[in-house]
Amino acid sequence: MLTSGPRVLVADGDPAIRFYILKNLKAERYVAADAARGRTVLRTVTEAAPDLIVLGLDLPDMDGLALIRSVRRISLLPIIALSADSGEDTSVAALDLGADDVVRKPFGMRELIARVRNALRRTAQARGETPRFTSGDLDVDLVHRRVRVGGREVHLSRIEYDGLRLLVEGGGKVLTHRELLAAEWGAERAEHVQHLRVAIRALRRKIERDPERPRHILTEPRVGYRMETPATRTAGGHDTRKSA
Repeated sequence: MLTSGPRVLVADGDPAIRFYILKNLKAERYVAADAARGRTVLRTVTEAAPDLIVLGLDLPDMDGLALIRSVRRISLLPIIALSADSGEDTSVAALDLGADDVVRKPFGMRELIARVRNALRRTAQARGETPRFTSGDLDVDLVHRRVRVGGREVHLSRIEYDGLRLLVEGGGKVLTHRELLAAEWGAERAEHVQHLRVAIRALRRKIERDPERPRHILTEPRVGYRMETPATRTAGGHDTRKSA
C-alpha cells in the first residue's frame, strides 16, 4: 500500500494536544495515529511498528518514564518525549531511559515537527539510508523538503512537492494514476486523473529543462508515472516520448 510519509504515533493524556499534533503532522504528509493510554502504545509498537513516537509523559494508566523503559525493551524506534515539567530532572531521566529528544509543554508546532524530521533523519543515517535523491541536474533533499535544479533552489507547492516525493520514493517504479491520486487527494478522488495531469504538468514546468520532453518524470501511457533514476537511466536510456 502506498503511504504518504513516515508513520508517527502520538500518545498524550490530553485529547486536545493529540488532535493538534495529529492535524499538523497529517498536513505535513506524515501518517499519524494516536493513543491515549500506555498499553495502547506498547501494543501499537509491537503490532504496527511506527517509525517514531511523540510520547507525552502524562498518560493516565502508566508512568511516562516507565513507558519509555518498556518501549526500549522491544524497539529502538525514535522517541520524542513531551514533558510538562519545567525542571530538568524529568528531561534528563527521559533521555537516560532512551528518549531521543525532549520537548517541553507548551511547545511550538514548527519546533516539534522540526524535531520529528531531525530524529527520523538520524535514524535513516544510522541505517545507512540516504534521505537525498540526485539524478542529473535534479537534487531532492527529503529531510529539509528542498528541491534544486542545476544548483538553483526551486519552490514547489505542497501538492507539487508531495507528488515529487512520492515518485522519488518509488525508486523508479511505476506509480499508477490511482495510487498517486489516492495519496495526494484521498481515495474518494482516485478517479480524477485530470487533476493529476495538471499537477504533473505544473511540476514538470519547474524541474524539467523541456517540459514537453521530460527527462525526470516519465509517463507510462494509460498507467501512471515513474521517476527516472540513475539506475533506470543506465539500464534503459532516456524516454524521448512527449509528456502526457
